Amino acid sequence: MKKKYLLLSLLGCLVMATALAQEPDTYQLTLEQVVQIAQSDAPEVQLAKTRLSNRYWSYQTFLSDYRPLIGLNATLPNLNRSINSIILPDGSEAFIQRSLMNTQVGLSLQQDIPLTGGTVFVNTRLGRLDVFPTDNNPGSISYLSTPISIGFVQPLFGFNALKWNREVEPLRYQEAKRGFSEDMEEAAYRASQLFFEVLIAQLNLEAARQEKANADTLYEISKGRFEVGKIAETELLQIELSVANAENALAQATLNQQSSTEELRIFLGIQRGVRFEMIPPTEIPDFVINAEQALQYALQNRSQIISLERRLREAERNVARAKGETGTQMNLFASFGLSQTAGTLGNAYESPLNQEQVTLGLQVPIADWGKTRAQREVAKSNLDLERMNVSQERVNFERNVLLKVQQFDLVRDQVQRALRAYEVSRRRQEMTRNRYYIGKIGIVELNIAVQEQEAARRNYVSALQSFWMAYYDLRRSTLYDFANNRSLVNLPAGY
Repeated sequence: MKKKYLLLSLLGCLVMATALAQEPDTYQLTLEQVVQIAQSDAPEVQLAKTRLSNRYWSYQTFLSDYRPLIGLNATLPNLNRSINSIILPDGSEAFIQRSLMNTQVGLSLQQDIPLTGGTVFVNTRLGRLDVFPTDNNPGSISYLSTPISIGFVQPLFGFNALKWNREVEPLRYQEAKRGFSEDMEEAAYRASQLFFEVLIAQLNLEAARQEKANADTLYEISKGRFEVGKIAETELLQIELSVANAENALAQATLNQQSSTEELRIFLGIQRGVRFEMIPPTEIPDFVINAEQALQYALQNRSQIISLERRLREAERNVARAKGETGTQMNLFASFGLSQTAGTLGNAYESPLNQEQVTLGLQVPIADWGKTRAQREVAKSNLDLERMNVSQERVNFERNVLLKVQQFDLVRDQVQRALRAYEVSRRRQEMTRNRYYIGKIGIVELNIAVQEQEAARRNYVSALQSFWMAYYDLRRSTLYDFANNRSLVNLPAGY
């Protein structure tokens, strides 16, 4: 028996431990804390960091195009043992056995010139040719050295991609950096949305529980009154219906809280089950926003302004490309170097000989049936259209920022009015309920007071939500925190 009781005790402890282990953690959080968690750990923020990293390395690739390129070229070795058809000195042709090994090594330095779109280079090379003995050849060793060779390649009248990339790519990188800050504020805005969804669900659940308790109390009182004949059966049935409605409202409120909690948990990247107890942000910060100053912050900080400038540069680049890649094409190549050949390595560097090469390539379209002109006109038309679009989008951007500042001032006033209405309705509901308990009024008046109090509570929470949503919307629109007077253009270390 003792063993049986011991096993039952252990089983009971195990069940209790399992229940405790499955109990979700409870977090009491303010709005500011939820935003901080979102901006540090949310999956959306991790994606934003990945996008910024991708753009950073693309920008580094662009920068490398303007730095010298040093390269090593080598053939170690090239062995050839074969029978080939060879033209002899007298002009006849015969099959000759060949047995040789060619070894070469070279070092080059190349630099692109953004101003002209050309390329300059410096090379040095050394080659060795080993001809192995055959029946027709005693074999030999020879060297070919090029101590230095300097030259350049220059397109004439062509499209200078290096020049235009230097104007476009830095804007693209700046746009990405500002975009990261916008992504951070977008996460803050979304976190504030989910915070209020959980808060509203939490408050609705509390109100539903209170309403259920009040309905049960009222039903018990009404049953007593009905038994002594103080109220009619229809009034008792109406109160019983109120109890059923309160039960349904409580079940729905519980479901809404679970759904909103789960959505916020997933957004914040929390892996385990949790319960949130949100602390309402009833303290409204007292600061004044100057509309013109807010607009200046938006123009300085937002990626959209950089994007507008980048789009204009890209349209201008397309015009330059249409002009440079159509019509007459000319390429100039020139090089100067020293070279020598000898049977020994030392002699291959003695008294080197000059070697020069100059080439001018020319390509002139004679008849393209208007294709060149059409391509250029399309590019010019696209540039004009982009200018008009950019101008209109900038106007819309400025109007949108100014409108949000005006709306922010309005929602601030709505919070105070909604709070006052909620306090009045709550006192009225308490007084009306007390009067009903002592039989001074009927159930209709009480229901009206309860409905008005609930509507005022919802309006107050909605006004509170509207204020904070407008605050975070203004932050992401200007990338400036007016409450703390600081810029929100922030980047991770290394960018």
